[in-house]
Parts: sequence; structure tokens; C-alpha cells
Amino acid sequence: MARVLVIEDEELMRETIAEMLANAGHEVIEATNGVEGLERFHADPVELVITDIIMPKKEGIETIAELHMSFPDLPIIAISGGSRRGQGSYLPTAEALGATVCLDKPFSREALLQAVNMLLS
Repeated sequence: MARVLVIEDEELMRETIAEMLANAGHEVIEATNGVEGLERFHADPVELVITDIIMPKKEGIETIAELHMSFPDLPIIAISGGSRRGQGSYLPTAEALGATVCLDKPFSREALLQAVNMLLS
């Protein structure tokens, strides 16, 4: 299976995603924000990145753009529960900047694993 980096500031969400992926046989590396995620990626690259959009220190949009610029073939799943103001979504912007798949929170285990499997096949 694959090595997956999960970048998510909400601990429960990060742990839930990591558990779903681990139960499906993937090795999971976790990060709490974009700065930490990029550091972990550059220290030990992975096959897939899953990142939240709204996070402290470095937003997911910035993280996606940086990863996509340096690694255009890297599959990236963007996840978000909405915008800071509670209106609209940042997911279309994430897709325009390089996210391969976008998932609205809450998403099902099946939706996440289907996206992961599609991107890794």
C-alpha cells in the first residue's frame, strides 16, 4: 500500500482519517498544519497528500499550491468544511491550484477510500 501524509489541524478529524487509512493498509504520516506538513513531506516524501484547507500557520490553499508547483504529479486530496466566514467553499480554489480531488466535510469512509484508491491506481 501507499504512504499518505494527512495535514489536518483538528485532532479528532486527523486521527479519524489516519485510522481509516491505516485500516485500509496505508502508512500514515500526520501533520497539524501546512508548515509542519511541508516539512514532513520534504524530509520523507509520500505518494499522496490529504490536506485540510483552513488551518493555522499555513493554509491548505498555500500548501497545495507549493506542493503542486514543485511536484505537479503528486496526487492531493483537499478537504474542507467551508470557509472562514461560513459562506461558500475554498474547494474550487484548491482544485484550481492543484488539488486532484476535493471532498466536503463531513465525508464518508467510503468516499475517502474511493478517492484514495482512484488516485493511487
